[in-house]
Amino acid sequence: MNTIHVDVVSAEESIFSGEARFVALPGEAGELGIYPRHTPLITRVKAGSVRIEMADGSEEFVFVAGGILEIQPDCVTVLSDTAIRGKDLDDEKANEAKLAAEEAVKNARTDLDLAKASSELAVMAAQISALRKYRNKK
Repeated sequence: MNTIHVDVVSAEESIFSGEARFVALPGEAGELGIYPRHTPLITRVKAGSVRIEMADGSEEFVFVAGGILEIQPDCVTVLSDTAIRGKDLDDEKANEAKLAAEEAVKNARTDLDLAKASSELAVMAAQISALRKYRNKK
């Protein structure tokens, strides 16, 4: 069976490392699907969920808050400042952070404050969406 090695790494630790049949994730220009022997590529990743179809048919989900993707024919590497295993996502914390980001958008006094708050709100919305996808697959 053809597989591709996948590494998802955050600033703090390796989140996932293993063999997969398929990987799907949110690329900068749209959703990317990666099979073994994919053409080499380096691109940015948007906030969202990385879906890894394991060699045994099971699936692993990882939320990334953006980052960089490198694809080689036999290896996929996702580098992200923030990456959280699907099983470690917390509904309550994500919703609290989203509410705080919405409040920060309302109270932004400068364009820079608004841009930061809007970015955080987008990341939290993507995290909640990833959490819902993970929960629905379980």
